[in-house]
Amino acid sequence: MTPPICIIVCNPHLWPPFCLQKLRFPFFLLSNTQLPFRSLQSSTSMASNDPEHKEEETVAAEDEDTGAQVAPIVKLEEVAVTTGEEDEDAILDLKAKLYRFDKDGNQWKERGAGSVKFLKHKQTGKVRLVMRQSKTLKICANHLVIPTMTVQEHAGNEKSCVWHAADFSDGELKDELFCIRFGSIDNCKKFMETFQEVAESQQGKEENKDASNAAGLLEKLSVGDEKKEEVKETEKAGESEEKKEVEAASST
Repeated sequence: MTPPICIIVCNPHLWPPFCLQKLRFPFFLLSNTQLPFRSLQSSTSMASNDPEHKEEETVAAEDEDTGAQVAPIVKLEEVAVTTGEEDEDAILDLKAKLYRFDKDGNQWKERGAGSVKFLKHKQTGKVRLVMRQSKTLKICANHLVIPTMTVQEHAGNEKSCVWHAADFSDGELKDELFCIRFGSIDNCKKFMETFQEVAESQQGKEENKDASNAAGLLEKLSVGDEKKEEVKETEKAGESEEKKEVEAASST
């Protein structure tokens, strides 16, 4: 039985021939000095035929700026956004956190953190309190400040104060007990002072409004009395004419 023959491919500069003398089996020695160049060529050709490599080249070509201008398919028009505060001037604007007292659960619940404002209408002069959440801009308090309202410091916290109001933030009037907390004592005092000043300033306007309403009612009553008197006079004139006609008919 003939022994197997081994073919050894090596670089003679790295593996000298005397090292092969210790081998105890027949072999053929081939030099591979040109293999790195051939392997480089084969790897380059394989890379060029690789589908992933082709895909990368295609993506790179697509990312190149050709300078062409493409017109948009849909044109978006600018829409004017209204907040409902265009006819009002801000008297006070402070950052705070608002709470609402839950009667069912007998506990305070957070309404949101954001900016609380006193807004005065340019024509009517009425002032309302509006608070929006900082991120969503959702309204968490919206009510008029009327003369009967009072604000007082929350027990045990100089940065907080409480008040009652008929709130309309949820789309319907609700009697709410609010508590607001500020980042500093100065902001809380400023809020309370402005609240009281606004409530007192609305007192005269409410009195003028009541006087104008009373005058309107008196005017309506006087006009109604005059109309009643006119009706009575016309009825009397009609009755006298009927009597005259009856007397003339009886005499004939």
